[in-house]
Amino acid sequence: MTLVANRPAAGAARPYAFPEIRRVSVAGGTVIAAHLPGQLLASSLLMLDAGAAHESAGREGTATVLAKSLEEGTKTRDSAAYALALEGLGAELSASVDWDSFRVSVPAPVPLLLDAVRLAAEAARTPRLDPEDVTRVRDDEVTALRMDWAQPGPRADAALRADLFGAGDRYGRPLHGDPTSVAAVTVDDVAAYHDSWLLKPGVLLIAGDLDTLDLTALGEAAFAGTTGAGATAEGPLAWETRAQRRVILVDRPGSVQSTLRIGHRAPERATPDYVPMTLAATVLGGAFTSRLNHLIREVRGYSYGIRGSYAMTRRFGRFEVAAGVQTAVTVPAITDTIGEIARTQLDGVTEEELAVARSWRAGQLSVEMQTPGAIVGALSTLVLHGLPDEYYATLRREYLEATVEQVSAAAAAHLHPKGLTLVVEGDAAVIRDELVAAGIGELVDAEI
Repeated sequence: MTLVANRPAAGAARPYAFPEIRRVSVAGGTVIAAHLPGQLLASSLLMLDAGAAHESAGREGTATVLAKSLEEGTKTRDSAAYALALEGLGAELSASVDWDSFRVSVPAPVPLLLDAVRLAAEAARTPRLDPEDVTRVRDDEVTALRMDWAQPGPRADAALRADLFGAGDRYGRPLHGDPTSVAAVTVDDVAAYHDSWLLKPGVLLIAGDLDTLDLTALGEAAFAGTTGAGATAEGPLAWETRAQRRVILVDRPGSVQSTLRIGHRAPERATPDYVPMTLAATVLGGAFTSRLNHLIREVRGYSYGIRGSYAMTRRFGRFEVAAGVQTAVTVPAITDTIGEIARTQLDGVTEEELAVARSWRAGQLSVEMQTPGAIVGALSTLVLHGLPDEYYATLRREYLEATVEQVSAAAAAHLHPKGLTLVVEGDAAVIRDELVAAGIGELVDAEI
């Protein structure tokens, strides 16, 4: 047996080309399609401007309940008949919600895609929304959330979000709501949300062999019976970096570990600095070989793993570090984490670190773009953020060509170690005094 002492070097980057993109305007909506010659399975995604940002205060989670109710049948088919219709096409319906959009997707064999899109549109435009079904879906969601919120993490996530964006702002509350807000959602709330946001045309995204697909017919199927136009996209949220750090303590009596959520505001997804910011975050905390994981996991032994990254939407972004550490080393782990963020912000990255980050990010991008579903997801990013058709080919090249100077400059501009919010979910009776003594930042108790 031969042991290999050195990590294998990355190979030369192979050429990559994003599929050809075609567009058709029909029936008040737009079809955007990527051509995958010879691909026998196609994927479709109906994307609507009906994201969670539109939800009313106290009813966060309404869009999620609606998305999960779409599989409960339509006005012309009950749930069993609808499921059989999908099964007969070899298709599967999936509905989801993010901050910026409501998405209804269905993959199907290319010859059957038109019928599958008709079924997806039927669910999206004319759902049954039987009161008993909606109530059951809501109650199931509440139960799932209660179980989730009983675990470490969700309360810390909510505390960080509320501090960064303000608890009074929709973006300052959890994307899918919390057990209280979802429990307050009524059948009328779900029906009203549907009527307000899901009856507009939207955008139909397709990936498959376009030589055998009629994009106009697909658009007519997706947009039939719709009216109006999408809302005008609002601009990025205004924000400022806090002048000093804040520590928020979320009490979890008896906990044997502390859950850490550390972060600050950041630019939106369309920022010109997206590539160098992403690479800087990869070096700092975005990969198993990152600075944070090496120090906190490998050297100190404080945690099984720690990650740091930028999360970005159409209107906002944030930098976040997440980890779970032993209660006894809560303060040292926080101190070391702040130190690594500060070091990266001040000194930037090295060529050796950046070479690994470049190769990983560019390679990951190519690997991810292997299926029609992944290509449709990529198209949705182009549409949502107003990016050009050649964006992905350019993105890969920019990853590979990014310099130490560019990435270090992005770290200097977009990491703010002195303006961090540090949320600690753990046993307050054990860690409070040490947090105060460490002088990391102003200490406040969470209101969650």
